Amino acid sequence: MNAHRTWPPLLAPLLALLGGCSLAPRYQVPAVAVVDHYKEAGEWVPANPADAEPRGDWWQAFGDPQLNQLQEQLRAASPELQAATARYQQARAVALSAWSGLYPALGGSGSARRARSSANAPHAAGVSTLDNDFTFDGNVSWELDLFGRLRNQAVAARARRQASAGDLAALALALQAELTSDYFALRGNDAIQQLFGQTVQAYDRAAELTRNRYDGGIASATDVEQAETQRQSAAAQLAALRLQRAQLEHAIAILLGQAPANFALAPAPLEGALPPLGTPLPSTLLLRRPDVASAERQLAAANAGIGAARAAWFPAFSLAGAAGYESTTSSNWLAAPSRFWAAGPALQLPLFDAGARVAHTRQAHAIFAEALANYRQVALTAYREVEDNLAALHYLGDGLAADEAAAAAAKQAAFHANQRYLAGVADYVEVTSTQTASLQSQRAALETRIAQLNAAVALTRALGGGWSAQQLERPLQP
Repeated sequence: MNAHRTWPPLLAPLLALLGGCSLAPRYQVPAVAVVDHYKEAGEWVPANPADAEPRGDWWQAFGDPQLNQLQEQLRAASPELQAATARYQQARAVALSAWSGLYPALGGSGSARRARSSANAPHAAGVSTLDNDFTFDGNVSWELDLFGRLRNQAVAARARRQASAGDLAALALALQAELTSDYFALRGNDAIQQLFGQTVQAYDRAAELTRNRYDGGIASATDVEQAETQRQSAAAQLAALRLQRAQLEHAIAILLGQAPANFALAPAPLEGALPPLGTPLPSTLLLRRPDVASAERQLAAANAGIGAARAAWFPAFSLAGAAGYESTTSSNWLAAPSRFWAAGPALQLPLFDAGARVAHTRQAHAIFAEALANYRQVALTAYREVEDNLAALHYLGDGLAADEAAAAAAKQAAFHANQRYLAGVADYVEVTSTQTASLQSQRAALETRIAQLNAAVALTRALGGGWSAQQLERPLQP
């Protein structure tokens, strides 16, 4: 059996022995106040998590093919996602570099040199000499991590890499939710624009009819002016809606990594359906949120940082060795008499540094305290976001039912007011007021539906979307 195949298995137990001592505090995920139910869930939404079902592409639950296509474009071309992916790759490289410090470093060098010395150099005795020097050697160096400094640095780097993976997933989820919300806002704008377009046409006909009645001596000039005011007001609101749609389309283009001039979405109905909602138990929420996972991994990295800071108080031991050939002539460069070697241990003992190690240790504890507070804050924010959006869905559902009923009643009132005006038993103020109320109530119903869809998107994001903590690599135990 070749030697180079046997030494790594033999080295592993030695590495474990030398790295067995760690000065980091024993790490446990800190407890966060967890309740057994959501305050705003009530009985209207079941608390039955569908974790056994595939939920990675969560937006597909809304049943909109156009939205599905846009999400695929986001995944492939978003500059923000590409930048976050690059940051994750940097964290991976840093973790690999930190882990490599636990192993021996091997190297080699060679040189062939010819030099003339100065006759006036010290100890030259006025004689200039011409010398050759041929060297070839290999060297090894290895810091024995007796107190866990290097190991804790590796643990911290790996935890930060996992935190970076959580940050990447959190950003992807945020961008997916933003795209979905912008898309529903745009489709809602299309629906409201269609409503206003039909209304403006009806107002145009009403204004023409009122002018004809005025020319016939039936209507007053005030009726004509009111009809014109109503028509122009609706046209102005329609222009504002078109501006809002253009801005939403531009926002979607930027999310997809495209210039707004090269991107367009044709108007289409608001078809997104409110998906059935299954709310996980509060005890599992923290396992479904990538931002919570990232905060917890940062906390683990800070804990390992304490161990590295403590280890700086103890001596650092290392082994070094070199062996090779050296000769003044190339003919016997690699001959046995030209061989040389050197090996031995080294000790670096910290004695006095004017309080630098004290400061570093205090800093490590402060970093841990900050990371702990951040973790708890992120966890509490997660619960709040779920509660907020559960309440939003609940009350927006009630509001949508009321808005739709109000819109139907206002539409009937406008119809009857117009019939009364044509029969000469009502003035035009009644017509304009009921028509305006009908338009606004229909718009309110559409806006409430949009808000309800966006609340469902926000709740999905608050629940972690399609992510789970299992997507992070298992943490390395210090």
